[in-house]
Amino acid sequence: MSEATEVGSTPGSAPGSDTTGDACCTGDSHGYISAKGDYLARLRRIEGQARGLQRMVDEDKYCIDILTQVSAMTKALQAVAMGLLEDHIGHCVVKAAVAGGPEADAKIKEANDAIARLVRS
Repeated sequence: MSEATEVGSTPGSAPGSDTTGDACCTGDSHGYISAKGDYLARLRRIEGQARGLQRMVDEDKYCIDILTQVSAMTKALQAVAMGLLEDHIGHCVVKAAVAGGPEADAKIKEANDAIARLVRS
């Protein structure tokens, strides 16, 4: 898994999100599967950071200290997103491109849309 990684879109995950995720590699594993444990560990750490942020607000901590932690959590989420995107392109998009046809076009568009969402975030 790379240092930099967007949590993939799932059906109904966000307004306007692409919902073709489950069709990524029909009958095959998703690109992130070899690093699934790493992703889960990172996401658990991020979950802990979110709980820490809640606690900081509840305990009336200094604004700048809270913002510093928000920034760290945002960077951690971006790293997960970039890793997932890298895995998706290296596995699902490449597989579709090799097969060619409309599936390849759809996967490339899907990856471009995911990149655009990451750039906007």
